[in-house]
Amino acid sequence: METIAGIDATLLARIQFAFTVSFHIIFPAFTIGLSAFIATLEVRWLMSGKQHLHTLARFWTKIFAVSFAMGVVSGIVMEYQIGTNWSKFAQIIGNTLGPLFSYEVLTAFFLEASFLGIMLFGWNRFPPWLHTLASIIVAFGTALSGFWILSANSWMHTPAGFAMQDGITYPVDWSEIIFNPSFPYRFTHMMIATYITTSLVVLATGARYLLRGRFTEEAKTMVHMGLGMLAILAPLQALVGDLHGLNTQKHQPAKIAAIEAHWDGSKPADLILFAWPDEKNERNLYEIGIPKLGSLIITHEWNGLFPGLLQFKPEDRPPVKPVFFMFRVMVGLGFLFIAIGFIGVFLWWRKRLYGARWFLRPLSHAWPLGFVALLAGWMVTEIGRQPWIAYGVLRTADAVSPVTAASVAISLALFVLVYCVVFSIGIWYISKMIGKGPQHVPADPEALPNRPLSAAQETTKEAAT
Repeated sequence: METIAGIDATLLARIQFAFTVSFHIIFPAFTIGLSAFIATLEVRWLMSGKQHLHTLARFWTKIFAVSFAMGVVSGIVMEYQIGTNWSKFAQIIGNTLGPLFSYEVLTAFFLEASFLGIMLFGWNRFPPWLHTLASIIVAFGTALSGFWILSANSWMHTPAGFAMQDGITYPVDWSEIIFNPSFPYRFTHMMIATYITTSLVVLATGARYLLRGRFTEEAKTMVHMGLGMLAILAPLQALVGDLHGLNTQKHQPAKIAAIEAHWDGSKPADLILFAWPDEKNERNLYEIGIPKLGSLIITHEWNGLFPGLLQFKPEDRPPVKPVFFMFRVMVGLGFLFIAIGFIGVFLWWRKRLYGARWFLRPLSHAWPLGFVALLAGWMVTEIGRQPWIAYGVLRTADAVSPVTAASVAISLALFVLVYCVVFSIGIWYISKMIGKGPQHVPADPEALPNRPLSAAQETTKEAAT
């Protein structure tokens, strides 16, 4: 088999898809949460008439537009990769998953496209109630898009409602396909993650303005809403994560064994705080753990047993190190989010929040943490599914296209180059808009350009100055 630097075409194709999906996932996750935040601001503005809420909604709508566009562009690239690098996956699984992707377009994407124009360019052209309704519908559309994507992804982890004929999957029960066993947990877990991620960006932005004494009223609103969401959702995410873990233990026990670096399933598992999993010798090095706490978490019994890695053939085990370490990154950040929410709400309650620079200063730099936790969780989920692309149905090695390692390596190098340039510019552009801050725009229809492209050009000029 042809290899490049010892890496075959299958692994290169996996690396390429992992690279592009890692870029892609941060933008839909951000836009799902941000659209809900904008809709909430508009509802509050409509009910109270407070101008700073209107200013904030317009400010974040500009950032939403850029993030939404980058998410769409990066998503199209992945669709092409399925055809070029994973044609056997499309051939074998396409009858089942293809319609789910189509449903996303026919419902969520059309819904977003129908009302996105009103949301972006209709501020002074439509009544406030209609513009608010459009923002609510767009927020619902982004969540609906997540519904279909998570349904398809969950099916790959817990396939259901299908039959195999001549090596091809055929749908039998669409309700079982859509609402497969892991979908409710995975969808809830992911949606909460998107709202936590957005809350941290909003919270960090508000803290940044407060420290600099700029846009004080808007900054206080962002800090209050960000902290409130974090204080509620971060503990809730821990509960949902526990339920998700129990579901994963039932349907993907090898993944749980890798997460816990648990080798011997014949005895209760320690909670491993740190170790270096030695897959060659099937043991952990430098292990630091709490006796039996792993069993208590996984089985809810102090002496509970669950399968260890030794109970699976080596070829059926997921890579242990990335799953083990990324899970601890995700959980560690989750506890940090809980602490930020509780400390912030306590300071707010004691009326010390605005003067607590020791708290606001690190908080102003906390905006990437939600994205890091989200990507770490995604890596745990997807790497932990290996060596299956559809768990128990189709192995990853059997799903790759008959392409050479050289061609995949070349396209991967081009993707890395283009993505680093294009998305660096996009992130820089968003950073410039945040640096400029929420500017009050007079409610004058003549103040807005009549052409959408002119509006986009005006936004670019504002960010550049």
